[in-house]
Amino acid sequence: MRLEAITWDRLAELLADRLLGLETADGGAWPRVGFDGAPAARPGDLADRVAQALRVRGRASVVVGTEGFLRPASLRLEHGRQDVESYYSGWFDTRALWREVFGPLEPGGSGRILPDLWDPVSDRATRTPYVRLPPGGVLLLHGPLLLRHWFPFDLSVHVLLSQGALGRRTPEADHWTLPAFERYETETDPAGTADVLVRADDPRHPAWNGWSGPSA
Repeated sequence: MRLEAITWDRLAELLADRLLGLETADGGAWPRVGFDGAPAARPGDLADRVAQALRVRGRASVVVGTEGFLRPASLRLEHGRQDVESYYSGWFDTRALWREVFGPLEPGGSGRILPDLWDPVSDRATRTPYVRLPPGGVLLLHGPLLLRHWFPFDLSVHVLLSQGALGRRTPEADHWTLPAFERYETETDPAGTADVLVRADDPRHPAWNGWSGPSA
């Protein structure tokens, strides 16, 4: 696959422009965008840039990170703190994401979503207030392993790191998670599944595949 060099700011501008005219697959009022990538790839940084670009264009958005929807430690760490299967399949509360984030954005929904639910540091509910996203507002959800959950994204972005770059940029204490991302590549093929692919082995010089997803 041919990738073209681009800057992060330019990429955010292009994504924001595309989102202004993006129609939802289900006819709902709120486009839903997924920024998928390992923590070392920092997909949330790109989501934040797109939110800023949308703000300049007068379009509301809300950035939600899946790290705010971790399951309680008693469930997440039931099989130990470094259990790869648990990380792959059970760390994130996908039911809560469906209920608190995606459900309210379905056609006829309220648009009232919860930006985060659980604080992994205190291992308690965050008590964050709900946010009402106005019609036309955009959900920007970021996190790892997103594309294996069948979330109803209208546009998906995968921030890719090669295995070497992923190993180098992942803190040594988190190297135990690397097999989960190898499995994810094999089972889900996020680089081939996402509408937009961004390669970020060198974070100063990203490259992307252009528009190969749904048309604006």
